[in-house]
Amino acid sequence: MGKTIAINAGSSTLKFKLFEMPQERVIASGAIERIGFESSPVHIRYGLDHKYRETESVPDHLTAVNIILDELIKLHIIATYDEITGVGHRVVAGGEIFKDSVLITDKVLTQIDSLAEYAPLHNPANAVGIRAFKRVLPDVPAVAVFDTSFHTSMPPVNYLYSLPYAYYEKYGARKFGAHGTSHRYVAGRAAKLMGRPLTALRLITLHLGAGSSITAIKNGQSLDTSMGFTPLAGITMATRSGDLDPSLMAFLMKKLDLKDPDDMLKILNTQSGLLGIAGSADMAELEARCDYDKMAKLAIDIFVNRIVKYIGAYLAEMQGADAIVITAGIGERDAKMRQRIAERLSYFGVAIDPHKNQVSGVERDLSTADAKIRTILIPTDEELMIARDVERVGHPKN
Repeated sequence: MGKTIAINAGSSTLKFKLFEMPQERVIASGAIERIGFESSPVHIRYGLDHKYRETESVPDHLTAVNIILDELIKLHIIATYDEITGVGHRVVAGGEIFKDSVLITDKVLTQIDSLAEYAPLHNPANAVGIRAFKRVLPDVPAVAVFDTSFHTSMPPVNYLYSLPYAYYEKYGARKFGAHGTSHRYVAGRAAKLMGRPLTALRLITLHLGAGSSITAIKNGQSLDTSMGFTPLAGITMATRSGDLDPSLMAFLMKKLDLKDPDDMLKILNTQSGLLGIAGSADMAELEARCDYDKMAKLAIDIFVNRIVKYIGAYLAEMQGADAIVITAGIGERDAKMRQRIAERLSYFGVAIDPHKNQVSGVERDLSTADAKIRTILIPTDEELMIARDVERVGHPKN
């Protein structure tokens, strides 16, 4: 029995969740934000809804790690560092190198660095978090859990682009997907709720949040997914455009007098999506405005439209589905959104009970009794998947 800490390091943030394992009991969770700025908010939740909030000077991730671990001791959540027996790190891009979570060695860390060009906003930050924890807890098994690894089961017909094949061979130009840890978790939970083996199911999982992706899962494996070479592709998102004609990028660069492709990518990643259409990336705000604001309604309609198109494609690809599984911030909290999606899919036998649908963040089958395809709401828990992988990979004899 020990304690595992699951880490999600961003360029200026460090989020964590501490579990007692193998019981999978959450002991504490929290984050440090604005790392490298003049003042950094630190917040930790623990016990019976106890909360610690403070603002400190946190110049780098190593300082952030020390603050978190020291506060865990000061708050009597742990007595010593020795109680932590495993560290799990979320890493966005594993490329074709990592098809599963892996124990972090010097070689693995070098490989994570080498994959930075596939996730320039994420992998370097993930590596910084790994190094920081390694310095403080050098002898504790550390495991990297990759967003992309779940999707390495996709067949070439789904992961290859219609480009010269040499671009794939030389540069790794292919679809990698993202949110794999979330899709993997909710698929497993759906199988348990349905009382059927995951390997016998056809599922379409909807991770609907600020970043959104849809995955077709057949026999427990990712068959296809909406995100592509990067998380920019797929459906409309909070600030990301989703799919578009590549020629449009060249057209707009000329019109906007942009010389650097990165400037165009910044617009597509941070100024587009719901924000670009309706001036807000907050779906809750758009829901509040949609009855009187035509642009808010249009943004919501486009969001639903893109989701339905992907679901329809995956229903055709898998020749049907046993369930549609909805998760993440929008998916878990927005009952109106779930109802809109179900109504658009009624032709396929999707139907949700309006009374069952009036829930938020609760694991539940929302379907009517006569629905041909189940609709299941499952709150995601990527940190728990990370902790489980630490147990599986970092402590294989347990």
